[in-house]
Amino acid sequence: MSDDQIFLPSPPFDSISSVQYSPTNPDQLLVSSWDATVRFYDVGERGGKGSAEAKFEHRAAVLACCFSDATHGFSGGLDTSVRELDFATENIRNLGQHNDSISTMAYSRDSNALITGSWDRTLRFWDSRAASPQTGSHDTPERVYQLGLVNNTLVVAMASRLFNIYDIRKMDQPAQQRESSLKFMTRSLACMPDGQGYATASVEGRIAVEYFDPSPAAQEKKYAFKCHRQTIDDVDHVWPVNALAFHPIYNTFASAGSDGTVSIWDHKVKKRLRQYPKFSNPISSLAFNCDGTKLAIAVSYTWDEGEAGLKTAENPLVAIRKLGDEVKPKGWTGN
Repeated sequence: MSDDQIFLPSPPFDSISSVQYSPTNPDQLLVSSWDATVRFYDVGERGGKGSAEAKFEHRAAVLACCFSDATHGFSGGLDTSVRELDFATENIRNLGQHNDSISTMAYSRDSNALITGSWDRTLRFWDSRAASPQTGSHDTPERVYQLGLVNNTLVVAMASRLFNIYDIRKMDQPAQQRESSLKFMTRSLACMPDGQGYATASVEGRIAVEYFDPSPAAQEKKYAFKCHRQTIDDVDHVWPVNALAFHPIYNTFASAGSDGTVSIWDHKVKKRLRQYPKFSNPISSLAFNCDGTKLAIAVSYTWDEGEAGLKTAENPLVAIRKLGDEVKPKGWTGN
């Protein structure tokens, strides 16, 4: 273990579905897992190792989690329930249900709305302060895989390589409907903090950089590139890109794949800035903390090889990497 990386104590014992940092506290982290738990960590310098502060037991695998504020979060998964988590008391409150597994969620602090996406082909909106927490349900043309939210713009990645882009203040219809620039199934999605666009990645070792502005000039800037590939003994190996995360200040982004590597990219100049040392397991999720000083990396088996791969898979880990100038674009001047 190096000085710039720690591994959190008491990690989940099954595959990690999501790591999510608090939007306001750079040391608070949620980790959801197929072991039917959500774990709440303080990743600060307490003894240099981070600490497990709370654990929430669910009835089935948890696929998604997020924060609302410093004391509460949300979770959802295969048992179809939308739950609110109280970090201080470890109480779990059931807000309502979907009709199928909850695959993804995002929280809008501006409108106090939790947005959940499901394989039941709906997006649902929730306000945990309300007597009837579900405030809206919106049909989608396909199963929802991933959500990305920046300001009031919601990007929804679905099966059949479909994307809907909404203004969350006007959910009666999508502002834009798109087909993925990538040929294969969408595995990950993240929005640019500057609100200009988003990045998406596929099971087939490619990332696409997209822009919201539908004008031809803006759309000419979009591009896709190959990554998380390696030639071994003259054979090309291609790995799924499982996770994307944008740096909150520099607008660079991290990608991680089933090859066990994390790369940092400057998408404006189309260059890789850094690749970190390889992990021995795939990486399933990534998150930058709110001040951009740390990157959480979920290292866990992702079932790409089916049951056979489980025999050689190592136990899940959550690594916290301290970040330096490698995440900063060349010539960064602060704008």
